[in-house]
Amino acid sequence: MVLHSDLFCVNMAASMASQAVARGLRGASAKHLFLENFKCPRVSSRRWLNLQEYQSKMLMQESGVTVQRFYVADNAPDALQAARKLNAKEIVLKAQILAGGRGKGTFDSGLKGGVHLTKDPSVVGELANKMLGYSLTTKQTPKDGVKVKTPSKSTHFQVMVAEALDINRETYFAILMDRACNGPVMVGSPQGGMDIEEVAEKTPELIFKEVIDIFEGVQDDQALRMAANLGFKGPLERQAADQIKRLYDLFLKVDATQVEVNPFGETPEGQVVCFDAKINFDDNAEFRQKSVFAMDDMSESDPTETEAAKWDLKYIGLDGNIACFVNGAGLAMATCDIIDLHGGKPANFLDLGGGVKERQVYEAFKLLTADPKVEAILVNIFGGIVNCAIIANGITKACRELELKVPLVVRLEGTNVQEAKKILSESGLPIVAANDLDDAAKKAVAAIGKK
Repeated sequence: MVLHSDLFCVNMAASMASQAVARGLRGASAKHLFLENFKCPRVSSRRWLNLQEYQSKMLMQESGVTVQRFYVADNAPDALQAARKLNAKEIVLKAQILAGGRGKGTFDSGLKGGVHLTKDPSVVGELANKMLGYSLTTKQTPKDGVKVKTPSKSTHFQVMVAEALDINRETYFAILMDRACNGPVMVGSPQGGMDIEEVAEKTPELIFKEVIDIFEGVQDDQALRMAANLGFKGPLERQAADQIKRLYDLFLKVDATQVEVNPFGETPEGQVVCFDAKINFDDNAEFRQKSVFAMDDMSESDPTETEAAKWDLKYIGLDGNIACFVNGAGLAMATCDIIDLHGGKPANFLDLGGGVKERQVYEAFKLLTADPKVEAILVNIFGGIVNCAIIANGITKACRELELKVPLVVRLEGTNVQEAKKILSESGLPIVAANDLDDAAKKAVAAIGKK
């Protein structure tokens, strides 16, 4: 079997609150793996840290993890040179975009597939020429696809030229943080290269788990036991155990919340290789993982979400017409639900967070009003940490300077709420005050009906 690995998916895990929101608003993007009493949330974040496949493989190489030999290139001549330099029996050329389904995608150059296998190095340059500067459309990209950028458009290499390896046997291996165990755990199965949820459902006896002592790390006997459970035999068992320990070193080194390798396989030549993987990073560790976060390629991120992140705002676009401006993920979920309950549809989720400043409020309104779908705005703030007066001042400033043209419903409760209500009432602006969340949702839906 020849490797056709599709996406070396690397996403940073969002904060707990944002993960909850992502699960609630995009149920299809979050799966849960139940391993007996062990639950692993697998969440795909849209904004956070996004690394290309070659970058994640570089991180693995730095920790001594065995991956395929590869080079990266940003032009056709360099890709051709890399293919010749590999001197491999077979070569795989991969377009570097942050989306799955590349192998079955289509370029607007007419080239079919963003992953190509060849035994002839001389064709690599020609293939790269039909990738670079063209858009690749897959099941996971927007309908117009994602452009495989040329150097003038991106600081990242955009094609990866790698050695294609045969795989004798595929297994699954992951290290992740488990709340129930108060630390990291290893999870593995001899059934790799397929959907691990399906394995857990149909053959749960083939799922193995090892709790890792955060102070002691992965012990030799644990690594060897996991390697044996994955079906590695003879010298391969010791080799797999060594790779497991190196993967744990990587897990700690980059402040990961999950390192998932699928397939974790063996080649006919007797080598254990991490063929494809997904790494989730802890965004709270950005301050000490500057070199990792500096690799973030935001060129494919949603522009609104990218702009929101600059102001420490958490934004998720939805399909409705009532913009939600809220502090706290739980309150945001409730706000979206109650709008829906009263016959409306939320246009977004925007979480202001705790340490709010007037400028953030202003920038939030700029983002909301830039969405042509928005026909009303509902502000729902519970001022525990947040000072309601700061929110009120930010709202009035935004309304005046942005010349707000859509109805605005505001519900405020908590710290300095009386002062905040006075600021709003004396502003002379057409702001609709609400007594509670239910009242606010009804008024926001009604405001659209009156238009």
